[in-house]
Amino acid sequence: MLSAFANAFRTPDLRRKLLFVLMIIAIFRFGSQVPTPGVNVANVETCVDVVNSGANAELYSLVNLFSGGALLQLTVFALGIMPYITASIILQLLVVVIPRLEALKKEGQAGQTKITQYTRYLTLGLAVLQATGIVALARSGQLLQGCDPELYPLLHNDGTATFLVMVVTMTAGTAVIMWLGELITERGIGNGMSILIFTQVVATFPASLWKVQKEQGWWVFGIVLLIGLVIIAAVIFVEQAQRRIPVQYARRMVGRKMFGGSSTYIPLKVNQAGIIPVIFASSLMYLPAMLASFNPEADTWWSNFVNDYLVQTGSPVYMGIFFVLIIFFTYFYVSITFNPEEVADNMKKYGGFIPGIRAGKPTQDYLSYVLSRITLPGALYLGIIALIPLIAFAMIGADQNFPFGGTSILIMVGVALDTVKQIESQLQQRNYEGFLR
Repeated sequence: MLSAFANAFRTPDLRRKLLFVLMIIAIFRFGSQVPTPGVNVANVETCVDVVNSGANAELYSLVNLFSGGALLQLTVFALGIMPYITASIILQLLVVVIPRLEALKKEGQAGQTKITQYTRYLTLGLAVLQATGIVALARSGQLLQGCDPELYPLLHNDGTATFLVMVVTMTAGTAVIMWLGELITERGIGNGMSILIFTQVVATFPASLWKVQKEQGWWVFGIVLLIGLVIIAAVIFVEQAQRRIPVQYARRMVGRKMFGGSSTYIPLKVNQAGIIPVIFASSLMYLPAMLASFNPEADTWWSNFVNDYLVQTGSPVYMGIFFVLIIFFTYFYVSITFNPEEVADNMKKYGGFIPGIRAGKPTQDYLSYVLSRITLPGALYLGIIALIPLIAFAMIGADQNFPFGGTSILIMVGVALDTVKQIESQLQQRNYEGFLR
């Protein structure tokens, strides 16, 4: 991995791309530290320290994870990447339900551009709703529960003008984050949104890791590091695993030239869905807790259920629902990203076939069978990796909001591996043996 980055910096074109990505990350982190106009920074910092050490600390851990600590600080980029993730989930679900969106997806690049445009509009709409809710909670003093709003008001004043300015600023920050992610995708290396999520997760890593040492001591700190390294090694091993389906292409005559006769394979990864199911599941698990926090004094069965089972990550109900959601989103995402019928038709069109399998419908059925068989261990792997830290560190008594959480590890390792693979592929394109060597 380090050699890939070293070689990339020796190549002028790749060096410019990497420096561009680093510049965007610096801008992103700077915006995550700039407070929104109207925020009482001193009181916010005091209240953040109170809630991080209180009974509701676990409720805010996922908020810190996806915002890099920006949301609790009420900064310009407070909403982070969450509105875009939620909009992507909704659009991908609607593509399966609405025929118009499904037709757009089949149109290729033009249709995908239109769906991306819809995602942007929906992201801004969700950003307005989330910003309105967050600012309303901050104005009423319920955003950071456990901190007295009369002694430590989070806003300098609760006027309508201040309210509107904060909502517009946070919404504009979400639009800027989308733009920064697209800039990385177009002009840099890797997927822009994934890199921004990676940045937000890594931003809280050192402080959370050191917090374990201060609260639990060096012995537990060493156990945390050891378990974390084992989990990282297991994640890397499974992420690299794949099932290779051999494909043979028949020889065919085009004009006076003979084409085909080659053999290749279709690589099906064990974890075909990547980190997307974990992000989707974590986002959905966060929503009920956020909705319940809007009215913490409500005494309804829904608010009681959320506070008793969905706020505490060590709850068996939380773990069970989280695990089921990961399994569901893994199968769902694989089904919409890999189409066996399309792959079988393309193979038949270009004279390709799987040895021992007839072209057409039998090939499609075979690919569907293999994909379903290989998706099950991939889904179980994602669910187990996400739950192991919750169980293991609850048993040893360590803080569950530490950086080696399953979601954190899958995001960090997954994005890092994908980025390194793209760097290596571009290095191979620029370093090949010529005819005279």
